[in-house]
Formats: sequence, C-alpha cells, structure tokens
Amino acid sequence: MDLEDYFRTVREGPPALKLPRERYAKTGATLMLEKRKENIEAGEQLNAQIKVFEHKRNSLRQRRDEVLHKEENLKESLINFDKFLQENDAKCIRNTKKAEKERKLVVQKETEAQRLSRECDALDRRRQKLQLSVQRNALYWTFLEQVLQTAKLEEVCELVGRFETLLVTETQLRERESQAQELLDRHRGSLERELDRHNCLLMHNNNLLSQLQTQLDVSRADTLDWESKWTHIQNTAAKETLLLGQIKTATLNLFQLTGGAVGEDQGVAIDDTETQLDRIQVFIEKQMDIVNEINPSDSLLV
Repeated sequence: MDLEDYFRTVREGPPALKLPRERYAKTGATLMLEKRKENIEAGEQLNAQIKVFEHKRNSLRQRRDEVLHKEENLKESLINFDKFLQENDAKCIRNTKKAEKERKLVVQKETEAQRLSRECDALDRRRQKLQLSVQRNALYWTFLEQVLQTAKLEEVCELVGRFETLLVTETQLRERESQAQELLDRHRGSLERELDRHNCLLMHNNNLLSQLQTQLDVSRADTLDWESKWTHIQNTAAKETLLLGQIKTATLNLFQLTGGAVGEDQGVAIDDTETQLDRIQVFIEKQMDIVNEINPSDSLLV
C-alpha cells in the first residue's frame, strides 16, 4: 500500500470485507488483535515511506545547491578566461606593431646603405678619373723634363711651381681618397653591424611571434574544451531541472490528495514546494494521531 492508497482509504473508509463463515466463529479479542496488527504494519510502512521521502528531499536540496555552486564557479572561470584572452590579444597586437616598426627601420637602414654604396661608387669613379688625369699629366711632365734637359728655358720656376702644384694636388687627392676609403669602411662596418643586429632582432621577434601564435592556438583549444564542458553542464542542469519539476508536480499532486488548497487567495502557492511538503507532513501527523485515537492500545505498543 502506497501513500495515495492509504489516504484514499482514510478518506473513504475501509472497504467492506467479505469474511468467510468460519471467521464469524472467532472471538472479539482475536479480531481486535488482527486489527491491531494491521494498523501497526500500516503505520510502519507509512513511517518508512516518510523517511524515504525526507531523504530524497534532502538529497534534492543538496544536489540543487551543488549545481548552483558549480554554475557560479564556471561563470567566474569563463570571465577570467575572457580577460586572459583579451590580454593575450593586446600583447600580440603590441608585438606585431613593434615588429612592423623594426621592419621599417631595417628597410630604412638598407636604403641608407644603398645610398652610401652609391656615394662610394661615385667616389671610386672620381678617384679613377683623377688617377687617369695624373697619369696623363705625368706624360706632359716627362715631356717638360726632356724639354728642360735639351733646352734652357727661363720659365723653369713656372715649371717647378707647376710641378709642385701637381704634387700638392696629388697629395690632396690621395688624402681625400684615404679619407673616403676610411669613411666607406666605417659605414660598411656600421651597416654590417646594424644589419646583423636587426637580423637577430627580427629572428627573435619571429620566434616570439611563433610562440605567441602557439599560445593563441592552445588558448583557442582550451576555449573549445570549456565550451564543450559548459554545454555538458547545461544539459545536466536541464536534466536536474526536469527531475525537480517532476518532484514538484508529484508533491503538488500529493498535496492536493491531502485536501490542500492551491492559489494565492485560497492557500499555498503552486510553486511553494517546501510549504506543500510541510503541509503534507502535518497531514500525515494528524492522520497518525487519528489512528492512535482510534486504537489507543496500538499507540501504546508503538
């Protein structure tokens, strides 16, 4: 006999029993003992069902609290993870801008190096022209020396002055060539060092960018994993919500079977499950009191 059958029996009264003829021969004390035994068994079954119902209600409350706590923790984790992704995106943007700036600087240095190389080539061509000019003038100087050896000329000082001027010019040209060569060597060395430094820096930034890309891929994979977990939690919560709705529906039906009124004006609200359970418990206790009043000897035995 379950609770619904028991309450129906209490409201409608015990069914009429068709006893065989031989039971009429039993004494009143025997019938009283049998009735007491039946009442004791019914009370024990009712108490056991009440305990099972209370245990299920406590388990349901505990499960609901755990689901709510897990949901709050998951929301907080998702918020922290979104912040982490935003910070990583900002770092990637800054590193990308920095790498682009350094690439532009490398291009600028390469352009400057090409300009210096063109200037060096121009200086080399000018030096070659000056050397050719000196060589051509040397022929004239040889010719003048031969002329001076073969003939006496009054313009020797002019020839010497011209010769000295050519020597000074050659010296200046050699000095300028040396200075230009030193400047070219310095610029080449500076350019090579700058190119090496920027190549190392570019390689480092490429490695850093690769690491950040790897971290971004891992973060995206973690995001997909968390989304899958969140979907699973939502499905589990939906199942728990369905079970909770079934329990509330069963409690409401049981409350109505006990004669409870539903509605804000008439009695307990439909969604107030705890109050309905309390009313059901009060009803069961009242029915137990009625049973004890009907059979006081049974209550003493209990």
